Amino acid sequence: MAKRLSEFAVGESGTILSVSGEGAVRRRLFDMGVTPGADVKLRKKAPLGDPVEITIRGYELTLRKAEAACVEMQNGKEE
Repeated sequence: MAKRLSEFAVGESGTILSVSGEGAVRRRLFDMGVTPGADVKLRKKAPLGDPVEITIRGYELTLRKAEAACVEMQNGKEE
């Protein structure tokens, strides 16, 4: 089942299917290693849900909720 990274619960993981967004936002995500095929685990969410911290390619990355909404994920498992 595909869903947006912004919809993930803490501890949930999955694989990136696609990255949407306009120009600079999409380019910034790609520059940070958020590319199709990468495995992602949602580690933390701020109290109001923005920002979120993920683990991708062996490092921690913090994304705004709007950026996370641009990332379509193949749902993995919850740990």
